[in-house]
Amino acid sequence: MRPVFAQRPVPTLPVPFVGVDLSVGEEQEVKLANGEKVMLKLVDVHDDRDSLRDAVRRSDVKVELAGKAVTLGSGTYHLPMAVGKVRIDCPVTKGYVARANKMSSNMDAWGLEKDARLRIWPAEGPLIDVKTFMYPARQAWFATWTQMSNEPSYVDGGEKPGTGNIYYHYGLDIGGAEGLTDVVAATDGLVVSVGTERLPGYEGTPVSPRYDVVYLLDDRGWFYRYSHLHTIAANVKLGQRVQVGDRVGLLGKEGGSGGWSHLHFDISGKQPSGKWGIIDGYAFLWEANLHERKPKLIAVARPHRFVSVAEKVVLDGSKSWSAAGKVVKYEWTCTDGQTATGERFERTYSKPGIYNEILKITDAAGLVDYDFAFVDVVDREHPEQIPPSIHPAFAPTQGIKPGDQIKFLVRTFNTTDGEETWDFGDGSPSVVAHSDGNVKIHAPDGYAVTTHKYDKPGIYLARVERTDRRGFTAVGRLKIVVESSP
Repeated sequence: MRPVFAQRPVPTLPVPFVGVDLSVGEEQEVKLANGEKVMLKLVDVHDDRDSLRDAVRRSDVKVELAGKAVTLGSGTYHLPMAVGKVRIDCPVTKGYVARANKMSSNMDAWGLEKDARLRIWPAEGPLIDVKTFMYPARQAWFATWTQMSNEPSYVDGGEKPGTGNIYYHYGLDIGGAEGLTDVVAATDGLVVSVGTERLPGYEGTPVSPRYDVVYLLDDRGWFYRYSHLHTIAANVKLGQRVQVGDRVGLLGKEGGSGGWSHLHFDISGKQPSGKWGIIDGYAFLWEANLHERKPKLIAVARPHRFVSVAEKVVLDGSKSWSAAGKVVKYEWTCTDGQTATGERFERTYSKPGIYNEILKITDAAGLVDYDFAFVDVVDREHPEQIPPSIHPAFAPTQGIKPGDQIKFLVRTFNTTDGEETWDFGDGSPSVVAHSDGNVKIHAPDGYAVTTHKYDKPGIYLARVERTDRRGFTAVGRLKIVVESSP
């Protein structure tokens, strides 16, 4: 029989931060769990919008915290900032919800009624208790494309100029290899929905059943959505509990994925407005990654950019991180051969296409890491001519040794012209593949698969591209780390 619950479980874990929604000019005293009290005032919110969609690309939030002026970036890969005895971030502002696309099953995803949402943690301690939270995909950090909170959707066909509604991505999209990447429970939790089934008593919550989705309820009272699953694990049964790290399923492209393989992972809970709303989890993923993988250096060249031909764009690596405390060198290598140094650099593009520019960072010990700046370039004079986009992925992404066979997957969107060409970055001959062009979103063979082995340890940067009949090219890149054999 299906389990029946008379009432929802009472939360037993504390929420690690205090959330506050404020209007511009509003001030509030905030009391943290450790007893610290601080005065917080929202001074101003400034949205930086693009010229093609009037979409918010960055929202700068000015606050006064304990009498100190602070400017925060909202969402889009920004982490909490240390200010005196606390840390603070701003996951969302009103600009990101004003023209949000109503395609979402949760039309008011954030539950935000004022100008900005702010979250405050004590200065000491983790952003989330890593004994109770882990990274929800068994793969390398930034293994392929991501769409984190507040990024307009772009992968499944590229962005298009226009002034209509915008789908600002309110969850965390973790790209990966379809059917090859395990999705795991980020927390202990009660299975409240599996596929199209939902436990009684969870109507009116964020739980919205769909055939490819699992919802878990954790001990903080937060709901977790695992979406686009290729398959759901047999151990995930309605009304039963799972433990952190248990398999939830395989990463896929089912449901409303747009055809690119990824885990849509989001967290919802009660907000200061009293509504259910998204709890931005990027900082939690970051904390889990540091704990589980113990990196010494992380390059971050995200979020993506969307510009017109000849329009200036700034590539930004300032969100990169070093355990040693400082990145000493930033080097950029662009698809057209242009190079630059520095945290940020400004450039233009002469032709529409999807560009993935290489950011290389180096710390004082000589360690290096890489990330890729995704730039979507269109011609505002011909808005109907959208360049193709492309999604590469690979598996496994961790623990690779010389001679191991790696599967490389690729799918191109917006064109059926041409074919993909791989350069695996090790001097080996190029390899040709041919994906379906996303003609059928859920086609089981939509991704073209090839294999490759690396003979020596090192960091390899693979490149794959496809060109349409207009000569517009989409370029995708991957970072593959091959470890020394024991």
